[in-house]
Amino acid sequence: MLKRFFIICSGSDTDILETCSVGEQNKYAGIGATVFFTAVMAFIASSYALYTVFDNLYTAIFFGLIWGLLIFNLDRYIVSTIKKTGNVIDELIQASPRIILAIIIAIVISKPLELKIFEKEINQVLLEQKNDLTLANQQQIAEQFNPNIASLQGEIKGLQNEIDTKETEVNALYDTYIAEAEGTAGTKLLGKGPVYKEKREKHDALLAELQLLKKENKAKIATAENKIAELKGDYETQVVNTQPIISNFDGLMARVNALGKLPWLPSFFIFLLFLAIETSPILAKLLSPKGAYDFKLEDQETAIKTTVLQNTNQREVLLKTDYAINDRIYSDIENEEELYTYKRKKARELMQLQADAFYKHQKNAL
Repeated sequence: MLKRFFIICSGSDTDILETCSVGEQNKYAGIGATVFFTAVMAFIASSYALYTVFDNLYTAIFFGLIWGLLIFNLDRYIVSTIKKTGNVIDELIQASPRIILAIIIAIVISKPLELKIFEKEINQVLLEQKNDLTLANQQQIAEQFNPNIASLQGEIKGLQNEIDTKETEVNALYDTYIAEAEGTAGTKLLGKGPVYKEKREKHDALLAELQLLKKENKAKIATAENKIAELKGDYETQVVNTQPIISNFDGLMARVNALGKLPWLPSFFIFLLFLAIETSPILAKLLSPKGAYDFKLEDQETAIKTTVLQNTNQREVLLKTDYAINDRIYSDIENEEELYTYKRKKARELMQLQADAFYKHQKNAL
């Protein structure tokens, strides 16, 4: 039962193969088994690849099954169409499109399994890429907010400098009127004289301006600090909102690119393995000698071809003979007087009828 199934997978003619030896049947059963297991590998590889895309097991299995059946049908068809002619060059020419296609299929099949085999290494590469993307994302977002924050911080610094400058002036006037009262500077008269009162009044007026300036600037500073806090909150919110996009940066394309950053030799050997698996049916057929099945299949095909050519030639001869007979018949009756008289009589009647019809038409028109 299993042997017959693999023979069907090989695409060979089961009726012809049943008349061949057991060894010939085993050869084609082996070719069919290779075709079948290649399709199974294609199903597994494509299912995993699609699972990384859709993240749904049933969807991945469904489309993976379709892809596996497609590869199975394609392999079975191509293997069955390669005929053993005994000429190596002709057989290689027949197989060349299949070999090119095998390379493409081997790449398609091997890539998903490479992604699974080197999953840990790929995850490490993706982690480094995610970290770089996170830092770059934070920097890009910060560039949107930093100019406004820096401007507000500069505004705060300017307001604070105004207060500091005014305080310095007030402190200087304070030292001046205290020194005047102590007699260590100014008029150097001990006591609170007119000069002391003048300097004291000037200090008090400037102190009042300082207190008003502090009140106004502190309100402005509080407003600026609130804006800075708001901008920083917006920055954090935007970072949090964009982080899931970076965290989900592990799709099929990202993993393929990460695989490309790993050493190429292990991936190359895996590709060679699948290329060998994919080309094994055709290689087995090319390397095997021309067997009884090939002779019987060739005999059947040439017999049909000969029959078709014979029928075609017979139809051509019949057509040529019919042309010759018709030519002779028309040549013989060309000079018969009876036929001439009959056709002359009918032509005369036809012309009379045409003349009568023309006369009636003209008469009705008048």
